[in-house]
Amino acid sequence: MAPSAAIRAVVLAIMLAASTLAIAGCEAGYIARAAYEEGLLLWRRKPIDTLLARSDLPTEVRAKLETALAVREFARDRLGLNVGDAYTTISEVDKGAIAWVVMAAPRDSLQPYTWWFPIVGRIPYRGYFNKDRAEAEAADMEQRGYDTMVRPAVAFSSLGFFNDPLLSNLLRLSRVELAGVIIHELFHRTYFLASDVMFDESAATYVGSAGAIKFFEATKGVGSADADAARGVLDADLKFAHFLNGEAARLVELYQSSLPRAEILKRRVAIFASINADYARLKPGLSGLERFDLDKEPLNNAVLINYLIYFHDLDSFAKLDHIYGGNLHDTIKAIIALAESNRENPFDPIERAARVGPLRAAAQPDNTQSTPSITSVPAPAPSVAP
Repeated sequence: MAPSAAIRAVVLAIMLAASTLAIAGCEAGYIARAAYEEGLLLWRRKPIDTLLARSDLPTEVRAKLETALAVREFARDRLGLNVGDAYTTISEVDKGAIAWVVMAAPRDSLQPYTWWFPIVGRIPYRGYFNKDRAEAEAADMEQRGYDTMVRPAVAFSSLGFFNDPLLSNLLRLSRVELAGVIIHELFHRTYFLASDVMFDESAATYVGSAGAIKFFEATKGVGSADADAARGVLDADLKFAHFLNGEAARLVELYQSSLPRAEILKRRVAIFASINADYARLKPGLSGLERFDLDKEPLNNAVLINYLIYFHDLDSFAKLDHIYGGNLHDTIKAIIALAESNRENPFDPIERAARVGPLRAAAQPDNTQSTPSITSVPAPAPSVAP
């Protein structure tokens, strides 16, 4: 990247943050730090083509960089995503996580605690560039009576404000995982529904996994090992989403009961233990690339909400894709158009279209009460896709 272009990108990042400081009040320092970290990532960008020209580049690294460039071109030309110049550069990061994300929820509800930020609205997580600060925030929330979770974020999207670089930590992923992450983030760059993270992330999860299948089928062959692995990831996503829906419904029933709060908190312990055990039985039937640890990690509402945000109602996206004959380009256009038809409840028109087809769904009166099978899990807020 030319120095002048890098400087302009960094200045723009800082100006965007500075323009929100008056609005953000006590969040000014937090946002300024975010702008500083974003600026560093932009400043460190190096063209991937420059690295590929090196004769001493390790074979595995070369293959993954070439995959990244091929995926972005496929996403642009075959999926219709807004790619711009994203992922034509790479930024070196010296750790596996670029940030640490704090999530919180009441102990008797699957309603997430949300934080408000300029541009993106209310979101159910708060990121820190220092793990100790994230854990301190979580400890404070615990003292205030919330369930919490601290998790690493390994990728992000600037939602099209900048041409995001590929982060070097992503080169640790397999080619299949890498393709899915890039397409996931490019969906965020293409479409972003402010203050609805559950829709943004779930739609991106489906598009990322389905897009990886299409990419490897087109470039490696329908019967290739990579295409088979990508199909395994999407299959695991759909199975996991169905599993979460049923398990969360059990908690919802408890939380909405008329039992005393103390009794609710006592009974939820047994449900969490059952979820751990149920997942241990499900896990062997999932892809070897699955990313879930519900059989190992201590569960609370914040942990479950983290998964629910990314895996809500994936079956409706899959059914819509089937209606369009597996033409993911057209499915993506339909997802966006349907979401725009009801920005307050974007899952509703997608679910109706999955049942009766897009044209018939569009002709039916909107019914915002007929939504998710998991009616008690609200669609929270948007995302910078951590």
